[in-house]
Amino acid sequence: MRRTRFGWKAALATGVAMAIQGCGGATGGAGAGGAATAAYGTWASPLGADALAAGAVSISDLRVAGGALYWRENRPGEGGRQLVMRRDAQGEVAPATPEAFYVRSRVHEYGGASYVVLDDAIVFSHFADQRLYLQRHGAAAVPLTPPGYQYADCVLDPARPRLICVREDHTEATLAANGEERNEIVAVALPEGDAVREDAGTVLVTGSDFVAYPRPSPDGGQLAWIAWDHPDMPWDRTALSVAPLTGDELGTPRRIAGTDRTAPLEPQWDADGTLYFLDDPDGWWNLYRWRDGQVSAVAPMQRELGGALWQQGASTYALTGDGRAIARTSLEAQDTLGTIDLATGAWRPFDLPFVAYSDVRLLDAGTAVAVASAADDDAALIAVDLADGSHRVLHRASRSPLPQAWVSRGEAIRFPTAPGPDGAARDAHAFFYPPHNPEAVAPADEKPPLLVMIHGGPTSVSRPTLALARQFWTTRGFAVVDVNYGGSTTFGRAYRERLDGQWGVVDVQDAVAAVDHLVATGRVDPARVAIRGGSAGGYTTLAALAFTDRFRAGANYYGVSDIAALAATSHKFERNYDVSLIGEPDEALYRARSPLYHLDGFGEPLITFQGAEDRIVPPAQSRAIVDAVRAKGVPVAYLEFEGEQHGFRRAENIVRAAEAELYFYGRVFGFVPAGDIAPVAIDNLAP
Repeated sequence: MRRTRFGWKAALATGVAMAIQGCGGATGGAGAGGAATAAYGTWASPLGADALAAGAVSISDLRVAGGALYWRENRPGEGGRQLVMRRDAQGEVAPATPEAFYVRSRVHEYGGASYVVLDDAIVFSHFADQRLYLQRHGAAAVPLTPPGYQYADCVLDPARPRLICVREDHTEATLAANGEERNEIVAVALPEGDAVREDAGTVLVTGSDFVAYPRPSPDGGQLAWIAWDHPDMPWDRTALSVAPLTGDELGTPRRIAGTDRTAPLEPQWDADGTLYFLDDPDGWWNLYRWRDGQVSAVAPMQRELGGALWQQGASTYALTGDGRAIARTSLEAQDTLGTIDLATGAWRPFDLPFVAYSDVRLLDAGTAVAVASAADDDAALIAVDLADGSHRVLHRASRSPLPQAWVSRGEAIRFPTAPGPDGAARDAHAFFYPPHNPEAVAPADEKPPLLVMIHGGPTSVSRPTLALARQFWTTRGFAVVDVNYGGSTTFGRAYRERLDGQWGVVDVQDAVAAVDHLVATGRVDPARVAIRGGSAGGYTTLAALAFTDRFRAGANYYGVSDIAALAATSHKFERNYDVSLIGEPDEALYRARSPLYHLDGFGEPLITFQGAEDRIVPPAQSRAIVDAVRAKGVPVAYLEFEGEQHGFRRAENIVRAAEAELYFYGRVFGFVPAGDIAPVAIDNLAP
């Protein structure tokens, strides 16, 4: 993948020349339609970095109970606190959990499904101590479980006064005996009066490395769940099992689905005792059922239901109770919501103005609710009429300050990439966002700088939703390409498995191919191409800088620099993820894929951002690569934020990171961004 190097000094000189040609930077002569002529990157934008923090308020973990809607909301302006909100039948919205509590589970580190709504109370996981708390309406929250455990995806047992939950046992005795925490399904007793007795839970399911989706049948007589073991991830191989449930005793489990090549997910019981679930024996997560001891496909299609289970409790379909299911299906990073006839398998998509959906739930017999995102508007909580597919917006957690006339909309692009192991031609996918600002125009002879975005996971996906984190750049004169490299979901299992054993190869090849495509079609400046990504995307960023010469700068957000160090410090959920991504532990192989050991090819400027409390990619990973490239004489900047974990949740840090990255590109590419931006110390870069 090595290319002729066009070093940062040459890129800087080119950028300066272009800024001079562009009438001296941020101001200049009149362009078409009265817009001011200004060099790319210097355009004044109405979207400040503070808007990124305000726009980071999000809706997740949607629930329905007693005709009211509940969801979890992230508040960057409150230090990243997450709380449960409630919308009643009259449309009134108010917090449902106390101000002093932070509702977030750390099961698998990524959490999810961190609360459950009961008739007269909410039970939630408090981030600070990971205990479950019982919050009765109008009363103080009290602990329901003792310290030392973490809980997620709790559901009410319909036959007994208790919750059935996924539990991680982090007690000293378990860690000493196992060497790692133990994941189990437990029953946690609910108090029948005012007195609350702390209960860690009675173990129902044990013996697997991981468990998820505990789902009791409507009569409480059976329990379904999924499980998997190291080194698999839940999109590789899982097992769906069912067992009789009597009191605290679980009968002999029966494996319903799951083979060496399938990953069943999302079991749901229908009122008649039929168990529905998602499975992918044909290479696509589709809807299946288990009835009368037999498994059968409900609606085979080359579209994905479900997705990579990074967080507990994801819900992409709901049974309507009248012989249908409402489901989100995905293809090539774009979602459709519609109904599936459970008898015939007929799929009826709704014509809705959204490109992404999550948290699909049933509100009542004729109405579904979901979190929906559009290409040009903020994410919203919507209600959908199941009869005619019409919708209404119930709530938005935030409103974008960016007028629609300023929005750059994603264009799906498909382009040739490196051939497969058998030599067969292959394509990869991305969304391209051209620079767009109705009040600015670039000089006719200038092409825009390109920012290549790499999503995390790496088994994740970038959808063409309105993301202020992209519009921050396009309104300033950057082109953005968001790459769904091999390994991304919504393209089927075969595309997802391209990354198996090839992390740091296929993802980098696809990122390079995206740039090649855009350069060949004349849409971007080949001398001003930067790459950025977080977590797994940060690793791809570092690998692209170390192993290729296509990129002129990079922004690494808490990315992996040393595969062996990652394997040595990774938390349980990802402890063996490197086996599927790289291969069986081998010193030579791991060093070959680690950017830290390939500094000879690392000559382009790098800025790195890191959370000081990150347990997933510890700060040592970022400090090591920064120290190494600094010693080599490469321009480098480093910002580490106290109080942040894996991903930044505090408003002040979100703002600082965005502005620092913009300042960095301005220095490297030779332009002066509009606005008042605090400088960043960049070592090895002349003033």
